[in-house]
Amino acid sequence: MPIPVSIPTPLRPLTDNLDTVEVEGASVSELLIALDQKYPGIGERLLDAQGNVRRFVNIYVNGEDIRFLQDKETPVKPGEEVSIVPAIAGG
Repeated sequence: MPIPVSIPTPLRPLTDNLDTVEVEGASVSELLIALDQKYPGIGERLLDAQGNVRRFVNIYVNGEDIRFLQDKETPVKPGEEVSIVPAIAGG
């Protein structure tokens, strides 16, 4: 069953300007792979060369930061929501 993934404004040109897309996967890692297959190029914006989530990208499952869960191996189930949020810096 597809999982909705919220896409931040800077990445929407890669998703045909959609703010939410649906992809299938049982973990965040699988969702990211499916997302890059469906929207080529988005993966390199989210993951570094080692396949880790970039420092300035935050991914949430039901409002919980995956870095405090199981990182990319965080499981996702139908009905849950995944959000990609760019980090904000300021001063």
